[in-house]
Order: sequence, then structure tokens, then C-alpha cells
Amino acid sequence: MEIATFTESGETRIGVIIGDSIIDLSSAAPDLPTEMVAFLGAGPDALDTASKAVGSAFALSDVRLETPVPNASKYLAIGLNYDSHLEEVAKLGMTKPEYQIWFNKQVSCLSGPYDDIHMPKVSAELDYECELGVVIGTRCRHVSVEKAASVIAGFTVTNDVSVRDWQMRSPTATLGKSWDTHGPVGPWIVTPDEVGDPHGLKISTIVDGDIRQSGNTGEMIFNCFEQISYLSTVMTLEPGDILATGTPAGVGALAEPQNFLKVGETVRIEIENIGAIENKVIDEPL
Repeated sequence: MEIATFTESGETRIGVIIGDSIIDLSSAAPDLPTEMVAFLGAGPDALDTASKAVGSAFALSDVRLETPVPNASKYLAIGLNYDSHLEEVAKLGMTKPEYQIWFNKQVSCLSGPYDDIHMPKVSAELDYECELGVVIGTRCRHVSVEKAASVIAGFTVTNDVSVRDWQMRSPTATLGKSWDTHGPVGPWIVTPDEVGDPHGLKISTIVDGDIRQSGNTGEMIFNCFEQISYLSTVMTLEPGDILATGTPAGVGALAEPQNFLKVGETVRIEIENIGAIENKVIDEPL
């Protein structure tokens, strides 16, 4: 099942994707919550009801797809987590991490699957990172690796947009990762039964038709379940929390010569069995 947050006639709610249409759950299943965090928090019964919903539907072309979890409480991303990316950063003296490296993308950076990305006025080092997103479905703490799959609501497509010079100004990387519009996510959440093995998916970044990154989620050094177990050792994970799970080789900062994004270019992130997001780079508004 593919679950999305969408806006139609000025109202934002959630729906289920069926082909080129979206079923409006606010009318097809009016007892369900109408925003994503509450919906995911309602558990398996809510998912089951949504999967059987029939009724009012809109063409996808007639609605605006929003970021799937607009009010996520946490957006966390792991660094240096793909073998191929590790190989390209080796020239900077970086080595395979012994422990997982995590940083925050502030939730104010979240934006829709087709929204514009802003080129900062103070930097030209705008970069892309295709990443598989894990969406938590169950409030949890101290989750074992073996049980981690049970707390996942689904998977989504993320672009960990990065401002590289600002990223390097702080050891936490947060400043370079959290600019407004630099968290496009979507176009929906796909439930695990439809995704299959999350560690065997093709993943790519395409900029104006040029393939910049092409990898497979099987390259992860720490897999999705290990990530959830590690994070939940420290903090309570909540329904709607988003985990970006790492990126393969091919980022612009490490190309020779460097190949940062430019105003007017369109970035497309594709992940097998999930979908794609596509965002145009524009000048940061006044």
C-alpha cells in the first residue's frame, strides 16, 4: 500500500494511491485520523482499514502531493554508510566507521516530492544525496535488530540535500543539512510488504538526464534494522520519525572536477519498488 499526504481544494489530508488516483481517506474511512503521525500511531488496524477503503478518489494530477509526514518529530540521517561512498571519501582520509554516525536534519527542512530546492544566497556548494527513507510506525525504545522490522511503517524516497561548505563548518553537519527546502521526501510511504527486501533496491540520482549516482541499498554498512536498534538505544522513536539511511558514490562534492547543483537544474531521485521525487533548483527567495 502507498499512503500519501495531499492537498486538494485547500485542505490537506491523507490518502491511498491506486494507480493514477488517490483515495481520500477523510471520506472513504472518516473514522481514521486525517494526518499522518496520528494515522501511523493508530497502528495495524488503521492500516488495515485504509487498505480496504473505497470511495471518493481524485486524479493525482488534480492534487498536490505533500511531504508524507509534514509534522515529523525527528528527521535523522546516517553518514558514511555505503561501501562505494566510503571508497570515494577515502581520498579525504576518511575510513570505515566503527560506530554509526548520525546527524539531525531539522524538520523545518522538510518539503514535498516535487517542490523547488533553494540555492542558498551564501553558497554555491549545493549537493544531492539519494537515500532510502525509513518511516517509523510504532513508538519504541531498546528495539533489537531482530525485531526492528516490526516498528517500520514503510519506506520513502529522500534527497539529503547538502550545503557542503556549511556542513564542514560544524562537526555535527547539521547546519549544512537543514536549510529550508533541503529535505524533499516522498512521493508517498510504501508499506514493507510491497517493498520487499529493503537491502536489495536500486537507487539513483539523475540531474537533467545525467546519472550522477547509481547504487544499491545492499551496499549499506549498517543496515536499516541495525540503525533502528542503535538509535533506539539512545532515544524513543516515534510514529512518523524519518531515518535517511545513507548514500552511494557519486556526490557532486567528490566528483573531479566538482559538480555541484546549479540553478535551473532538476534533480530526480529514484528507488526501486518505491518511486521517485523530482525537484527543481531555484534561487533562494528574498
